[in-house]
Amino acid sequence: MILKNAKIYRPDHTFAVGDAAIRDGRFTADTVPHPGEAVLDASGLLALPGLVDVHFHGAVGHDFCEGTEASIQALADYEASRGVLAICPATMTFSEEILGKVMRAAAAHKNEAGADLVGINMEGPFISPNKVGAQNPTYLHAPDIGMFTRLQALSGGLIRLVDVAPEEPGAPEFIFAACRSARVSIAHTCADYDTAKAAFAHGATHMTHLYNAMPGITHRAPGPIIAALEEGAEVELITDGVHIHPAMVRFTFRVFGDDKVILIADSMMAAGLPDGQYELGGQAVTVKGPRATLTAAPDTIAGSATCLYDCMCRAVRDMGVPLESAVRAASENPAKSIGIDADYGSIAPGRYGNVILADEALQIRNVIRRGEVIL
Repeated sequence: MILKNAKIYRPDHTFAVGDAAIRDGRFTADTVPHPGEAVLDASGLLALPGLVDVHFHGAVGHDFCEGTEASIQALADYEASRGVLAICPATMTFSEEILGKVMRAAAAHKNEAGADLVGINMEGPFISPNKVGAQNPTYLHAPDIGMFTRLQALSGGLIRLVDVAPEEPGAPEFIFAACRSARVSIAHTCADYDTAKAAFAHGATHMTHLYNAMPGITHRAPGPIIAALEEGAEVELITDGVHIHPAMVRFTFRVFGDDKVILIADSMMAAGLPDGQYELGGQAVTVKGPRATLTAAPDTIAGSATCLYDCMCRAVRDMGVPLESAVRAASENPAKSIGIDADYGSIAPGRYGNVILADEALQIRNVIRRGEVIL
């Protein structure tokens, strides 16, 4: 396939009108049409790399922790329809037995249609009991490298991210050991500045949904956010318009830099569905408009009810983030974070031919997966 006259998001993070060629499922530098090759005129359209979501839980009535092929495929199909062509869904805080079922299902998944399952984000259970958020406190567990190693083996090595509250007993040793096979992320934590600095020294490199479920910044207690800034950590942002004020989103891009920000959806099963009653981590959730909250604790946000593409668009339209920065934060940065950037995250020779064609208003016109138009 040849895409002609598109406004292409290039590897140098700028847009330029040009052509892109996809052969054998991957981009190639040779854009001269071959005999019989399909040519798609994309004049007036933006060509964006397929997005990469490294933190979401569910959509369209399914949750990754159902641990079934049907649920994984439903998520893969929905995400692909919204331009997200590589997914690293997140687990919730559950027992090792339940998480083991999820790992086995992920390892068995074949990636034959929809978004590619490229990893697993193990968000629980090694988190603080004082910052559980919408996680289920019943299943909290101290950081346990043995448990992590067993689950990693069941997944076939798919766990790309593992979360931990670094102030919990055994966390430093866990971080030092776990970072050999996955990125370690600070999450759901009460850690102060010094504890977070020590966690980064032991091998942590990532911050889960920055600002949410962690201490804030004050002038005498800078907390884990400033530690992350000083250590050059990657930071996730949920730009759904509920979790973080637009001014803080702009602040984060300016201070951390658009090479360190990773946009995530953190969506639960209501994404793509109307308002109503749903579930997350075994707990009832009420969704009304853009806001999802625990039914039993209405002040507790329970993930989002939107997808990564819409979060990216909202960051641009409503939060003043430059389009070039938002696209980078939703494609290249997450791909690099979990080590899949040789295949995903950019429109560059050798990468999979995953493209979103959108108009200037960012309405999706087509989604192309490995050179095949799927929408």
